[in-house]
Amino acid sequence: MSRLLDRYNKEIVPALQNKFGRKNRLSLPRLQKIVVNMGVGKALQDKVRMEEAADNLASITGQKAKINKAKRAVSGFRLRENQEIGCHVTLRGSRMYEFLDRLISIALPRIRDFRGVNPKSFDGRGNYSMGLSEQMVFPEIDPDKVKFTQGMDVTFVTSTTSDDEARELLRGFGMPFREV
Repeated sequence: MSRLLDRYNKEIVPALQNKFGRKNRLSLPRLQKIVVNMGVGKALQDKVRMEEAADNLASITGQKAKINKAKRAVSGFRLRENQEIGCHVTLRGSRMYEFLDRLISIALPRIRDFRGVNPKSFDGRGNYSMGLSEQMVFPEIDPDKVKFTQGMDVTFVTSTTSDDEARELLRGFGMPFREV
């Protein structure tokens, strides 16, 4: 069992039960999935970028990335239907908790001038999204082999519809929220 899942069961659940005054642990917020997304707009000119971005994403998450294709053509962006424009990975279960542990304890502290993540990036339904400007904050990526830096979006999907409950859940996992 992963370290954060064990921590969730032993520490976070009792703390949330006390904070929200609930006895039923199934009514408490829990993490359902983490979606990591890379939009690779430059792949329209250079096909190698998409392959390299998908390989980087697979090595970061431990799961093969799915290539996203354009649903419709947009002439202003020189984009045609079915062109490859991004890739994503959906993490659940033990891989999700392992990725969250690496993100919180290793990757976020490696960001230069890091003061915490934005506590207001919730969507109103209990889901949290954050952006990373480059993939090199993860130790799985070898900086010597990277030809270009690529940003990514990380979305945490929770079982609650309240932003405050989701914020307390992520704070219990150790998410370093910035003081407002």
